[in-house]
Amino acid sequence: MILDNGVIRPMDRSLPSARALAIAGDRIAGGVGVHESALPTPEVVDLAGRCVLPGFNDAHVHFAQWAIAQRELKLAGLVSVDDAVARIGEAAAHLPPGAWLRGRGWRAGDWGPGEPTRAVLDAVVGDRLAAVVSRDSHSVLASSAALALAGGDLETPGGVVERDDSGEPTGILREQAAWRFLDRFARPSHAELLDAMRQGQRLALIHGVTAIHDMDGELGALDLHQRLVDEGSLLLRVLQSQPANRLPALRTLGLRSGFGGPHLALGHVKVFMDGTLGSGTARLLDGSGVQITSRAELEEIVREAAEVGYPVAVHAIGDAANRDALDAFEATRERWEPKGLRHRIEHAQCLHPDDLPRFAELGVAASVQFSHAHADRDLAEERWAGRLEGAYAYRSLVDSGAVVANGSDAPIEELDPLAGIRAAVTRTLDARPGWRTEQALALWEAIEASTTTPAWLAHEERRRGKLIPGQLADLVVLDRDPFTCPTDELDAIQVVATMVGGRWLHNPPPWD
Repeated sequence: MILDNGVIRPMDRSLPSARALAIAGDRIAGGVGVHESALPTPEVVDLAGRCVLPGFNDAHVHFAQWAIAQRELKLAGLVSVDDAVARIGEAAAHLPPGAWLRGRGWRAGDWGPGEPTRAVLDAVVGDRLAAVVSRDSHSVLASSAALALAGGDLETPGGVVERDDSGEPTGILREQAAWRFLDRFARPSHAELLDAMRQGQRLALIHGVTAIHDMDGELGALDLHQRLVDEGSLLLRVLQSQPANRLPALRTLGLRSGFGGPHLALGHVKVFMDGTLGSGTARLLDGSGVQITSRAELEEIVREAAEVGYPVAVHAIGDAANRDALDAFEATRERWEPKGLRHRIEHAQCLHPDDLPRFAELGVAASVQFSHAHADRDLAEERWAGRLEGAYAYRSLVDSGAVVANGSDAPIEELDPLAGIRAAVTRTLDARPGWRTEQALALWEAIEASTTTPAWLAHEERRRGKLIPGQLADLVVLDRDPFTCPTDELDAIQVVATMVGGRWLHNPPPWD
């Protein structure tokens, strides 16, 4: 196949653009930009001026959670408790008796002062089992009937159970308490998740996503993806995380990072240091927040992971959590650096300025979500006043030499790479002026962080991430070239088609 008469952006600095692209089988073939092919009768696709980029690689997504969230009650964007109650009540009225009401997307900061309580749910769901996950996935609001399932067993290390003045649970569970409750009582079945994931892949392809780094290791996502492989329906390339408590099993089985096939491979070990901005559990240098993993515990995990052959992905939001993570990587450097392990800090949302250069110095990647800078701006101004210099500091990280990868963190944000890229360049996704625009990135940097860098983090840089000879033909066709598009028109760019391994999996040509 030859893709001709367009603008090819290989995302290789030695070849900024080309007019045509030759594909043989599942690979980029011959020379980029030629009109001939080794194939005797190549199919020629007329791009008609359209732009081709490497397929988008989401470096941080909770795929099963995002897929099932497409079928659940959505509360994101509501600005009052009354609006939320009305939507919850309407959804509950249409459910059969005994069915769980599941939803997500609430954020108390959007509803004015105070926190929602189980009384809010009880008023409209009665004795129905109901659990509504917060926008950041680190808090749960549960109905009285749902809490009763736990029989009072709600407390757990690293978790928070909010209580009223009389000591009764308010219905809000945070961090480990929330996750433990969901895992024990409120998770959808594997059959429900699988069906949602089949459809979710199609939606991801519509957005030009060809590969993901899946952070849902705790949900049994490896088994879910493997089932899709077995039935021949896994369409994306998946790098799958595993929780740190599975390291002993991975050691026993002798399975190292990278083990797998062309569509599913083991990736990194995931660790949580703290909570989030939205739930008020990010751990800050002022002593506030929730510690989930200590620095000493992380050091031990990094050492053990190095022995087994795994890089570590550390969730760290607050400046204290990020400092502890960097300190742990520095203290264990002699164990992992000779093995070439590519560690990463997930989110890195609030950094002390002194810690900004340490990512590059240590060779630890910043796995961030460009769209968070837009979504969190108001809450960050409110809660992190005085420490914003190092918050969502993408320009400073890149200028320091740090490796920066971009993901969506879906379902917290939408799985929409073009929106994330736009957020990095403009620092806004609505009519408001850009927020802290001194931290904006150039378009090349934003696209690189969404294509080639995640492939590098997966040790796949010789196989995919660029449109150069020998690499996999994973690509997205856009209706216009973002590099020549005015910045204020980036939001109008549309995905036309998506190819994975030389196969059109979304909207094959010809196109109108």
